Amino acid sequence: MNALVVDDSRTMRVVLRRILEERGFNVREAGDGSEALAAVDADAPDLVLLDWNMPGMTGLEVVQALAGHPARPGMRIVMVTTETEMDRIGEALGAGADEYLMKPFTGEAVAEKLLVLGVGS
Repeated sequence: MNALVVDDSRTMRVVLRRILEERGFNVREAGDGSEALAAVDADAPDLVLLDWNMPGMTGLEVVQALAGHPARPGMRIVMVTTETEMDRIGEALGAGADEYLMKPFTGEAVAEKLLVLGVGS
């Protein structure tokens, strides 16, 4: 399975890459929303882990932009963020995110989300 990790923090991208690669994913990275949309257009992933708070285009805006993408029905999107308020979580899910993962997280928490979504090994 293919995954795209989108975060403006290189450190966070490396952490998520390792967690996903340990679970058998081929992982690509994007540092912002525009890079994420270009990556999806080039080769749509099965899974997108997406930071909410990024400069320029936010993760929420990326989710909204992907709503009409032809690959969206088979793609799972997980918002990965420090946003913890229930209305913000509802906003992300309402915009089209499939799951929500709060920072800080563990590898086990990521694995649980993948299990819920039915992706990965």
